[in-house]
Parts: sequence; structure tokens; C-alpha cells
Amino acid sequence: MLQQSLISIIFFLYLLPVFAQDIEKKTISIDELKGRINSDSTLVILDVRTPEELAGPLGKLDNVINIPVQELEGRISELDEFRDMEIAVICRTGRRSATATDILIKSCFNAKNVGGGMLEYRSKTENSSNPKE
Repeated sequence: MLQQSLISIIFFLYLLPVFAQDIEKKTISIDELKGRINSDSTLVILDVRTPEELAGPLGKLDNVINIPVQELEGRISELDEFRDMEIAVICRTGRRSATATDILIKSCFNAKNVGGGMLEYRSKTENSSNPKE
């Protein structure tokens, strides 16, 4: 029994870097997103929050496509024209967008989750526009 547990732990530790690399491949940082918004006209931004959230205090990014994650599977064909482009998927914190990213990847889209979501985006935007002296 102990030997079986040790084998399981070793196997898990062996695969941990593989899982970490997989997550890293599916994620884009806020800093990278901010840079690409200004320089990459082919980047598509999909916001998977509700329309009410987009109208709320965090607002929305310019030129986003809005499909709430709860509706994504039923509306995925609306994204067909972007199948060959990279899609940055964003929500409030990064959790729903992670789910949406998985849905898109399973449907053969090139999608990446925006880590930290709009909360981190707004936090970094406010900090960069009001630097501490």
C-alpha cells in the first residue's frame, strides 16, 4: 500500500511540470494583453461576462465581442470568422474565461485565457496612469 502511494506521488510530481506548461500555453498576462491591444490588429478579445457586467464599474475593453460563458457553446458559430486568429478570453477574474477558453480550444480555436481578468486589468491600468512618486 505504501509503495503504491509513493508511486502515485512520484507520478504526480513527474506530470506536474507538464500540467503547468499546458496552463501557461493557454494564458496571456495582462501586460501582454495591454501591449498587444495597441500593436496587434489581428487579436480578437472575447468578453464572457454578462451584458450587465460590461455596463458595470469595471466597464469593458474597446472592440470586444461579448458572448456570456453560459451561452458560448450555443453561440460558438458566431466566432467562426476568427477561427484562424488568436482569441484572448476575458471575464471578471479569469475563472469563467478559463472555462470559455477550454470550450474554444476543444472546438479548434486558438484561444488564451486572460489571467486576472478585468479586475487585474483595471488595477494595472489605474496604477500605470497614476504612478507613485
